[in-house]
Amino acid sequence: MAKQRKRTFPDAQEDIQRTREIPDTPQTRSPAYRLAFTDDAFMSRDELRPVRLQLELLKPELMMTEYGVESTIVLFGGSRVPEPAKKDTARTETLAGLSQYYEEARRFARMMTERGQQDGTHRQNVIVTGGGPGVMEAGNRGAADAGGVSIGLNIVLPHEQAPNAYVTPELCFNFHYFAIRKMHFLLRARAICMFPGGFGTLDELFEALTLIQTRRMDPVPFLLFGEDFWRRIVNWEALAEAGTIGESDLELFRFVESAEEAIAAIDGWDYPEDAPSGIRQ
Repeated sequence: MAKQRKRTFPDAQEDIQRTREIPDTPQTRSPAYRLAFTDDAFMSRDELRPVRLQLELLKPELMMTEYGVESTIVLFGGSRVPEPAKKDTARTETLAGLSQYYEEARRFARMMTERGQQDGTHRQNVIVTGGGPGVMEAGNRGAADAGGVSIGLNIVLPHEQAPNAYVTPELCFNFHYFAIRKMHFLLRARAICMFPGGFGTLDELFEALTLIQTRRMDPVPFLLFGEDFWRRIVNWEALAEAGTIGESDLELFRFVESAEEAIAAIDGWDYPEDAPSGIRQ
């Protein structure tokens, strides 16, 4: 093993510790004296937004790389979709009917996680969700059912929200910026799975489709669970007939109903030769 090179300059953590040991004086109590990167008020200033954006890009990227995550399976879907055992509490009859997709998301996540562990590691086909309730919980839960790990990309919202209990703690991240969060969803994506959902799910669906359509992201299997739901929500053919999208754009995604059908679609997808996964840098 190569000998680690001695640092020329003090480690940042060492200096943080030293600042806790300095004498308490009017000067050292002043906000001006705080180390910039430990000063919450300074780091929260509007002028520091570019730095915060970079930090939100770097922190999850570094931690996922260090954990060994190489590829992911993305699950998007509504936070209000109940698990079948709780469908009687759903606010509408339609939501109660959509509970079947909670179970399909859970089954699909379990099956894909089992595949990703065939080499004895947790590096491939790692399930990633938004880390919240509903379909997101189902995805993380399915990975846990298989004894695997999963990623949760949470975001601070006006209403209190905690990550679901099935996200792997070391892979549970919290975001301030939606844009950076969505980028992390796609950076390692080997497949994108859309389950029924609301505004947030639609936002994620159309952003990912736009990236693939415009070739800013390499094509990956793009699956919409629940054809009846999605055809009621979006008139795909009308877009093509109007000429606002091309006929070939309708081939960027496929409808599926079950975990087995989704896996068969992924296995049979027409991948471009030598296309790496993730957003083009």
